[in-house]
Amino acid sequence: MTRRAATSTPPLQCGVECEAEAWALGAQYVAGVDEVGRGALFGPVVAAAVILDPSTPLTGLNDSKQLTAAQRETLDAAIRSQALAWAVAAVDAAVIDAVNIYQATRRAMRQAVLALSPAPDYLLIDAMRLDWDGPQQSLIKGDARSISIAAASIVAKVYRDRLMQVWDPVFPGYRLGANKGYSTADHLAALARYGPTPLHRCSFAPISGMAVMARPAAPPADASAPCLPFPQ
Repeated sequence: MTRRAATSTPPLQCGVECEAEAWALGAQYVAGVDEVGRGALFGPVVAAAVILDPSTPLTGLNDSKQLTAAQRETLDAAIRSQALAWAVAAVDAAVIDAVNIYQATRRAMRQAVLALSPAPDYLLIDAMRLDWDGPQQSLIKGDARSISIAAASIVAKVYRDRLMQVWDPVFPGYRLGANKGYSTADHLAALARYGPTPLHRCSFAPISGMAVMARPAAPPADASAPCLPFPQ
């Protein structure tokens, strides 16, 4: 019996090929769009849209999950200062529970796109299509293929991580600053002990299966706000 040598898929290269295709079609303002927090148990899903300046290339752009926190912070500052336009939008847990996470993600992405100035004339979106009149391209693993989507993933990730730092002392015991609201062992243990907060996603398991929806800590006055001012 002949055995075939195992082959590995080469890693995706984050580049400008997708942007170049859009530019070749006549697009001038190509926006990358991505989200973060889709699988979290706590807090909003956050989307960002970024139009990079082709005349001012940024080095080091990649899928935010492949970067260290320090790298993301550095690149986030560079993107926000050098991009032609960027915007962030967030849809909170109450809306996620009402419309489902897929529709909430699309809503956050669309809000970010509509907030861009100048307005984009072409969208590159990470694995999603939006209700938007202009041309768009949905890219699987887009944040690892397109620098514009990678930039959006970085801005969204840094913003949401900072939100979790804001909520961490408001709801002590859940370690939100460390787990970012995802279903880590310590977060699940806190949910089992204290129950969910007003900003947890009650439609997500295991929260949806909890018999008692405890509210151990009263939220601050703006707890229902879908988005805080961008942390500087």
